[in-house]
Amino acid sequence: MNIELFLEEPSAEAFLQGFLPRLMPVGTTWNPIVFQGKRDLLCNLERRLKGYQAWMPLDWKIVVLIDEDRTNCRALKGRMEAAAAAAGLITKSAATDGRFVVLNRIAVEELEAWFFGDPTALAAAFPGVSPHLGAKAVYRNPDAIAGGTKGMGDVAPRCD
Repeated sequence: MNIELFLEEPSAEAFLQGFLPRLMPVGTTWNPIVFQGKRDLLCNLERRLKGYQAWMPLDWKIVVLIDEDRTNCRALKGRMEAAAAAAGLITKSAATDGRFVVLNRIAVEELEAWFFGDPTALAAAFPGVSPHLGAKAVYRNPDAIAGGTKGMGDVAPRCD
């Protein structure tokens, strides 16, 4: 199986390059496609998906990962789902028989916040991270770590 990863930024690619080898079965390949931000990904999503739909092998999947960035999650997911439907591809959310091609996912509090979920593992994996990181109050609840983005507000940016 091959997984095409549509990512909005290089930091997502860096994270997944370290994470996926531990998660994926042997023999699974993946190809990160990094867009130049959320706007670029959203504005090109339908066109890219249509391109894949025309030739994609049956054992391939597409994962679209995008940050929430203080936008309405339901509207954002709806836009992602609509792009796949317009391209003629079934998403996991829309599949009635379990067979799908596109998996749309939203990192609600920035992908970077995922790293703070296990401070001990972070310190073990990255020698520059303090082993006492988890003792700092600001990092005790990763879900409460606010992201540094203002958000896009509208999930339908102008694509001209």
